[in-house]
Amino acid sequence: MVRPPLPPLDTRAERFDLAVGTAAEFLRSAWSELEDVSFEVADMPPESDADGIPRWQTLREEKRIVIFRLPVERLGHPHRDDELHRRMMVEGSVFRAAAEYLDRDPWDLGPERFRYF
Repeated sequence: MVRPPLPPLDTRAERFDLAVGTAAEFLRSAWSELEDVSFEVADMPPESDADGIPRWQTLREEKRIVIFRLPVERLGHPHRDDELHRRMMVEGSVFRAAAEYLDRDPWDLGPERFRYF
């Protein structure tokens, strides 16, 4: 006897990685300064700073942006607790981290994406 195939596992960590990856690809395609930047996901920062627990770390010399999954998921509070708003919270963290890396405002990174009129 053979059991029916099980659906693939869909974990929060995998959904988080996917959200970071798609936001990073959009930013790389829009900003040439980010083409060689590595977007990485880590569980937790090594330590807190004066502002509390960081959600990301930008390392310009190493061309790396690290997004910390647990602080983004647990300390972020979407106004609706559903998959769409959790994904928007993750993507917002990626945009803010990239903006910090580029020393720009996050809204400058994808202005055409937010113009619907």
